[in-house]
Amino acid sequence: MDIRRTITGVIVALIVIVQVYPLAWLFITSVRTEQDFAGGNPFALPTEVTFDNYARAFATGNLGLNILNSFIVTVGSIVVIVFLGMMGAYALQVLGFRFSKLVRALFLIGIIVPVQVALVPLFVDYAAVNLLDTYQSIIIPLAGFALPTSIYLFSSFYEYIPGEIYEAASLDGAGPYRIFGQITLPLSVNTMVTVAMVNSIFIWNDFIFANTFVLTDDLKTIPLGLQNYIGAMGKVDWTATFAAVCVSITPLLLVFLVLNKAMTYSLASGATKG
Repeated sequence: MDIRRTITGVIVALIVIVQVYPLAWLFITSVRTEQDFAGGNPFALPTEVTFDNYARAFATGNLGLNILNSFIVTVGSIVVIVFLGMMGAYALQVLGFRFSKLVRALFLIGIIVPVQVALVPLFVDYAAVNLLDTYQSIIIPLAGFALPTSIYLFSSFYEYIPGEIYEAASLDGAGPYRIFGQITLPLSVNTMVTVAMVNSIFIWNDFIFANTFVLTDDLKTIPLGLQNYIGAMGKVDWTATFAAVCVSITPLLLVFLVLNKAMTYSLASGATKG
């Protein structure tokens, strides 16, 4: 038992090191001077600590505006994903109808559809209805491609809610909307957190939709804004770039730390029920 525990501890420690080291290196490099990074060992500890990189990161690009745009796109997409995913799963799993299983299967097929196939058709449609270079042009495809997974997660959770609860509520005269609002919705909080967390990471870091549908600097999100640190002849201000990346990932880290318990509980309870 001691040998197994030791081996397990070593494996866990290695996994933690592999996961944490890139973040630690990123934060350490963000406080190095340009000369130290360019002339010294990039993996060594900094010989001098400076926070000028952060000031230069905000001065070189529109970092504050990029963060605001990413925040608007992320929150807007998550609201749509959670609301439509929850309502869709409720209709498919709880209410049910004649072809509900077929509709659910069609939604799940959407998981395997690559986003690249929709770029040109969406661009043409957006141009026709004047939606290019708007928040909606990014939110709609991000929410659309995330809906299949969202519906699947909510459906899997609703499957294990005892049917007797719904039957008792129906006998008391509650309709489907009241049942959803007073029973299903409160029970779905942890699943909502899980869906929001899983999708927010990908949405916050989205590049392909933003790069395709955003045409001006005013709506650039963080992944697009990082291109501002590439200067003439392709020269990159690496230390300012690392500082900008540190600023951009900090909100996600804080949200993850705050909501980690709810997300872990939701995943664990789902696995137990399954």
